Amino acid sequence: MAIILSVILLIYLITMGWLIFGFTKINSFEYLGLTPKTSFTIIVPFRNEAENLPLLLESFSKLNYQTDLFEVILVDDESEKEFQVSSFKFQVSVIKNIRGSNSPKKDAITTAMRIVKTDWVITTDADCVVHKNWLLSLDNFIQLHHVSMIAGAVTYDCQNSFLHHFQQLDLASLQGATIGSFGIKKGFMCNGANFAYTQSFFQKLKGFEGNAAIVSGDDVFLLQKAIARYPEKVAYLKSKNTIVTTKPVNDWKSLFYQRVRWASKTTSYQSAFGKRLGLLVFMVNFGLVCCFGLTVFGLLSFPILGLYFLIKFGIDAVLIEQTNRFLTKHKTRYLLLSSLWYPFFSTAVVLYCLFGKYEWKGRRF
Repeated sequence: MAIILSVILLIYLITMGWLIFGFTKINSFEYLGLTPKTSFTIIVPFRNEAENLPLLLESFSKLNYQTDLFEVILVDDESEKEFQVSSFKFQVSVIKNIRGSNSPKKDAITTAMRIVKTDWVITTDADCVVHKNWLLSLDNFIQLHHVSMIAGAVTYDCQNSFLHHFQQLDLASLQGATIGSFGIKKGFMCNGANFAYTQSFFQKLKGFEGNAAIVSGDDVFLLQKAIARYPEKVAYLKSKNTIVTTKPVNDWKSLFYQRVRWASKTTSYQSAFGKRLGLLVFMVNFGLVCCFGLTVFGLLSFPILGLYFLIKFGIDAVLIEQTNRFLTKHKTRYLLLSSLWYPFFSTAVVLYCLFGKYEWKGRRF
């Protein structure tokens, strides 16, 4: 067993080192010198978000971008109370979601695409706020690069709690793997809270056809379909000006269900690299949990457990630290404690998603 764990850990070290290298290969883009000319439609699916939507719309009103060059479509997915839109200088409309699949969010985007007039579309979430130069940076990037799909970064607005910082570190590892995978030409993941593509490209890919039965994945599956067919048309925009900030959840149950929803997509990935990476990460975390159990029962020495953990912790810390420096101005907190807890949490998430159901937006899937 020690040999098997050593081999798995070695493969993990090489893979993570490769992603860390890939992260450095993606150059930062902060240029804002071109006159804006790209028109955008921002699509925001929502359900019972009366508390968060005003904050998102307020951040749109502060955008350093001409109001006649963007509009907002809010897609109401059966909210309990109708959301009333205030008056803004930019155009904003609320439409009802038309359900046609097992995925409310994919249906919401598809519904909005039927009335989109601009070529470029951006999706984000109702519990987010955007940087004032979000659209300006996207526009300048589009003018300088011949692309049809752009993935961007997402971070959390953390309070001073272990739960919040645990989520930030977990997200930093996912964002680091995302950026790193693009850097080594193996892009497989993105976040729908900061995802842009042209309407014509969406139609060319036939939208969400082929994965409509899967509840989530409006972002990942569309990205993987695009990279499989037109890799030269897909790019990652690594810019502090385009980082979208979202809210962490406030209890462990909600976090658990959220991560179950995320993990449940992995088996349906079109990307072979994404599938292998997901399996490798699970095996390393599950291996650490097994080592802990064997140590408790006296079947494995404590120094071996400690060495296994320290090797994994060391390589993870490098990726998390470099990503966290990009995502936020705040110092990394609770890294050691989070690293001790994460293998147990992630193993439980993966095992549960194989058999259990989860809650999302007041529904069970």
